[in-house]
Amino acid sequence: MRKSRIAAVAAMAAAAALTLSACGGGGGDSADKVKIGIKFDQPGVGYKDGDKYTGFDVDVAKYVAKELGYAEDKIEFISTPSANRETSLQNKQVDMIFASYSITDKRKESVAFAGPYLIAGQDLLVPVDSAITGPEDLNGKTLCSVTGSTSAQKIKDTYAKEVRLQEQSGYAECLGGMTGGTIDAVTTDDIILAGLAAQPANAGKFKVVGKPFSEERYGVGLNKESTKCADINKAINKMIDSGEWEKAVKANTEGTGYTPNPAVNPPKTDACA
Repeated sequence: MRKSRIAAVAAMAAAAALTLSACGGGGGDSADKVKIGIKFDQPGVGYKDGDKYTGFDVDVAKYVAKELGYAEDKIEFISTPSANRETSLQNKQVDMIFASYSITDKRKESVAFAGPYLIAGQDLLVPVDSAITGPEDLNGKTLCSVTGSTSAQKIKDTYAKEVRLQEQSGYAECLGGMTGGTIDAVTTDDIILAGLAAQPANAGKFKVVGKPFSEERYGVGLNKESTKCADINKAINKMIDSGEWEKAVKANTEGTGYTPNPAVNPPKTDACA
């Protein structure tokens, strides 16, 4: 009887080991889900439409995930608004964040970063026939940004003291004002502006001025305990070298006049801490 029980336990252990192996329990990432934080409301950058996710951040996230061993059906995209990004990483609600997430020393106090995978810059979106060529041209003009943003005030403080500032709850309202002629320009990061202009409803109406006047180094947000930084950087560099990075930029911004600042793009990834 004792031998029978021992044999049964051994058989169960062997079956469990086989199950773990089949499920990737031996350390293979490809069978496990990866939770990636993105924006759900930035067309051309990070956007959710039904069960479809699109945008440059999404394309980079998918490429990196694949290089880390995760098939596309193993990715779970999670909404990470700007105010929630650090908390989402610290609480391990997400494994990585690709969400127009600028690398800053302040943020590095609470989270880690891989990348950058793009260096964006504050720019202007204007009607396609506008004569505005930079922030200095905005004196006497009406400039729109979203509530809570500091980008429009930065232009007033630094470039155009006589610009009229208007805040809206979202960029769609700013673009509606430009279409109606009550707003002359919209400001935020250049790739976000390009993504807005590239939407089918806006095709041919707007253009990105193309003279960025800041540098926003978009990084991959990580929990400070993560050991994935070097592998993520390797994947980003491979995407750039293969031409897939440039292809993703064009696919999400075509027809808007946007080109990543060639002085700093494609970017060089930072050394991992």
